[in-house]
Amino acid sequence: MKYCITAAAGILCYIGAYVFITYDDYDHFFEDVYTLIPASIIIAVGTLLFIIGLIGCCATIRESSCGLTAFAVILLLVFVTEVVVVVIGYIYRARVEDQVNHSIQKVYDEYNGTNTDAPSRAIDYVQRQLHCCGIHNYSDWRNTRWFKESRNNSVPVSCCKPNISNCTGTMSRPGDLYPEGCEALVVKKLKEIMMYVIWAALTFAAIQMLGMLCACVVLCRRGHDPAYELLVTGATYA
Repeated sequence: MKYCITAAAGILCYIGAYVFITYDDYDHFFEDVYTLIPASIIIAVGTLLFIIGLIGCCATIRESSCGLTAFAVILLLVFVTEVVVVVIGYIYRARVEDQVNHSIQKVYDEYNGTNTDAPSRAIDYVQRQLHCCGIHNYSDWRNTRWFKESRNNSVPVSCCKPNISNCTGTMSRPGDLYPEGCEALVVKKLKEIMMYVIWAALTFAAIQMLGMLCACVVLCRRGHDPAYELLVTGATYA
């Protein structure tokens, strides 16, 4: 069990880091920084679990009642924390759509087509990554400042389908462009990311529960089985 907890610590830290890195690609579409709270807690829990794993190893080897008790209590606290992560995750997952709806028009209005501009890079990345164009469809680009200033009746080349050669983004050839808008796909992606956190917390909460049960079983055997106590004492002296 102690090895499972140590492995769980590493996986939780990886999931938390993955969420942070992925959100960094979409942060312009999502203004509520508190949404990263569940991922932050997941990383903190993963770090704590690694320490707990070491405590569990020492307590098991030494058969220390104090160590096993501390092990079980800390696991209980981590279990409660992961339940809180699940609740917070569901709350913020429900708010994703409202946040994106509120922010996405502003991001598109700030587009200027240069790689040095953060909103422009974010839009080009999302359109290429999610295979989308515009907010609801490619025609939304007509309402942006960049489109009106360029006056070439074209959308960014990031809207072009990858299998189309020599695509310039011109609206006179709509078949060359992604037909789906980005808003719904960004919402879907962010909700998927939040679900990773929720499922990770639920899965490892179950592991913590098993760890607490194992520690309690060992403690009960030490307290109620004299033969077990004698065996442990003899093994210690040996």
